[in-house]
Amino acid sequence: MKKIGLFFGSFNPIHIGHLILANYILENTDMDELWFVVSPQNPFKEKKSLLNDHNRLAMVRLAIKNYPQMRASNIEFSLPTPSYTIDTLIYLKEKYPKNSFSLIMGEDNLKSLHKWKNFELLIKNYQIIVYPRTSSEERPEITWNQENIHRISAPIIELSATEIRRMIRDKKNVRPMLPPEVFEYLDGSNFYR
Repeated sequence: MKKIGLFFGSFNPIHIGHLILANYILENTDMDELWFVVSPQNPFKEKKSLLNDHNRLAMVRLAIKNYPQMRASNIEFSLPTPSYTIDTLIYLKEKYPKNSFSLIMGEDNLKSLHKWKNFELLIKNYQIIVYPRTSSEERPEITWNQENIHRISAPIIELSATEIRRMIRDKKNVRPMLPPEVFEYLDGSNFYR
C-alpha cells in the first residue's frame, strides 16, 4: 500500500516555503509520495484574489517537476464547490483503494479543525500530520491526544502567498521566494498585478 500525504491549498502562488515543507515531510515521515491538492475554493476564503484554477495547477506542476515523489492533483476541480476535505478524502479512497491517505496541515488549521465538515471522521479515519506555524497562542492540547494526529518539527517558513501577491502588485522583486520556473511563469504575465 502506497502512503500518500495530501497537502491541500490554493497555492496562489506556490512558493519555496511549500516546497521546503513538502520535502521535509517526505524525508522525515514514512510517506511514499506527497500530493499538492490544488483547491478551487476554500470555504473560508474569498474567491476574488484567487488566480484561475488551471494557472495555479500549472505553477504547482512547474514547481515540482524535479521532485519525483511530489504530484500535483486537480482532483477537487471535478468535485462540487466549495470543497470539503472529508468529501475529497472519501472520493480519493474510492478512486485509489490501494493507497492510504494522510492529511498535512499547519497548526493554525488544527485550531479550527472543529469547524470543518465531519471533523470527527477526519480525526478517526485519517492520519493527520501537523507542522508548526508561528503563533503566540497555545496549541489545543485536547486535539493532540488523538492517536491519529502527529506533530512534526518541520522548519517554520515565514512566507505567505498573500505577501508575495502584494509584492508583485507593488512591482517588488519576488524571485528568491518562488521556484525559478514559477517566477518565470509569473514574470511574463499580468497575474497578481
